[in-house]
Amino acid sequence: MTEPPISSASAPPGSEQSSRGRLPPWEVAELPEPLPFSIRNACKIIGPGAIMLAASIGGGEWLSGPATVIKHGPGVLWIATVAIVLQLIFNLEGIRYTLYTGEPAISGIMRLKPGCRFWGGTYVLLTAMQLGVPALAPAAAVTVFGMMHNRVPIAPPSIDEWQDVAHAGAVEAQALLQKQQARAAVDVRFNLKITYGIIVVTLLILMFGGTIERMLEWASWFMIAYIFIFLTAVNLWFVPATIWSSTLAGFFEFGNWPTGVEPLMMATFFATAGSGGIGNLTITNWIRDKGFGMGGVVGAIPSAVGAKMVHLSHVGKVFAITADNLRRWRIWWRYVVIDQVWLWAAGCFLGMFLNVNLARAIIPQGTDLSKIGAGAFQAQYMAQHFWSVLWILGLLNGFWILFSTQLGNTDVLIRTLTDTLWTASRRVRAWRDGSIARIYYSLLFLFTAWGLIAVHFGTAMTLFQYLGTMAGIVMSIAGVQLYFVNTRLLPPELQPSWWRKGALLLCSAAYGAMSLFAIMNVVGKWFA
Repeated sequence: MTEPPISSASAPPGSEQSSRGRLPPWEVAELPEPLPFSIRNACKIIGPGAIMLAASIGGGEWLSGPATVIKHGPGVLWIATVAIVLQLIFNLEGIRYTLYTGEPAISGIMRLKPGCRFWGGTYVLLTAMQLGVPALAPAAAVTVFGMMHNRVPIAPPSIDEWQDVAHAGAVEAQALLQKQQARAAVDVRFNLKITYGIIVVTLLILMFGGTIERMLEWASWFMIAYIFIFLTAVNLWFVPATIWSSTLAGFFEFGNWPTGVEPLMMATFFATAGSGGIGNLTITNWIRDKGFGMGGVVGAIPSAVGAKMVHLSHVGKVFAITADNLRRWRIWWRYVVIDQVWLWAAGCFLGMFLNVNLARAIIPQGTDLSKIGAGAFQAQYMAQHFWSVLWILGLLNGFWILFSTQLGNTDVLIRTLTDTLWTASRRVRAWRDGSIARIYYSLLFLFTAWGLIAVHFGTAMTLFQYLGTMAGIVMSIAGVQLYFVNTRLLPPELQPSWWRKGALLLCSAAYGAMSLFAIMNVVGKWFA
């Protein structure tokens, strides 16, 4: 994924080009000089990819990936390959705009017709619809419940179980089901209390650090280190070589579509193998706050506690197309490639492989994982079949995976809403004394209060499938918009090559088709 050659000279963008969508024209500034390219300097500069990886791994890699493969076999893993590659192109093209302007990708979208108010309102709505429910908090709570009680929460009896007992007229069996239902209700209430605690802890973490991006980066590196060390160790310990090879082969069995597949499950897998939806757009916000390219000129969102005075401009700054600036651009782009290709995308592939590989070794093929505590299934099987200590270690691994995604998704939601409102509305910028941090934390407190209510809406897997469907819709819309942003707003020297443009349109078409497939299936069931 090397950047195509760029010519050496061009005029700065004109006022007509840079004022599309009724946003103010860009200002002109010098592109910051990056550190000389080296692996050592790359380790200092990269970081947004780690945040994105930590926010991704609790979804497709931990929930929908193992659930889909255990039900349909490893041959469906080619869907993850296609998803991660398409999302990688999507991420890079969003970052291209941010490197040039210092604005997040959604700000570029708001410069398209019919204008910033329309697209700003649209993305506020889409973001709230995708991430407005803290779907991963209940799943993370199950792992804490397991560590406290040495078991997973008791599931209430299903409708089929009640019907079978009623038809049989078994009084003793009915009494047992009633007892199970009562115990399950107690577990549900206790698990909800843990869920509340996780939501509050998420808020507290996001309040500390110099900038929110920096705090998230520290937390993400820690969680990623624990997750991958644990997963690598247990895979080497438990998984036979034959399973390793067949799992790896599944990533390349393109076109394998099993019979009896559930469209909603496959759409969720396709959307969340990687990041999915708003998360793919928010990488550009983290890139800006980290200081990549012109992001180093416009500022960042400061944290509530421990932050220095940080200003964030609501208008981007661009650089003149000169030979020296193009040299700097190429160096910045090389750092972006390391952050996105070798950290995020490679981490997504490795995370999916290790989680699925382990699940195939310890869980019987065909098991319905939606009926097991989503964050506890690996620990339960390993403790039962191998070593009891792995119960705690496995649960801790599951907790970090799910909590990292809960933390990342919360920031994605609040950051996207904050940046969109900050850019689109003069009234919002004037509110709270013009402090973007106060706007961010006002929204965060509001979402925290809402989240304590929203977790009652369904099970972790049900909430996650809803999240995945919305993520696919966002990808289908934003892919086309990024195509127009990068071909209409960027100077010719910085525009993507023809194959990248084609990949963006393919990304949009693929996610649109899969989402439509899932929605039509769900609607069809309603009227069946």
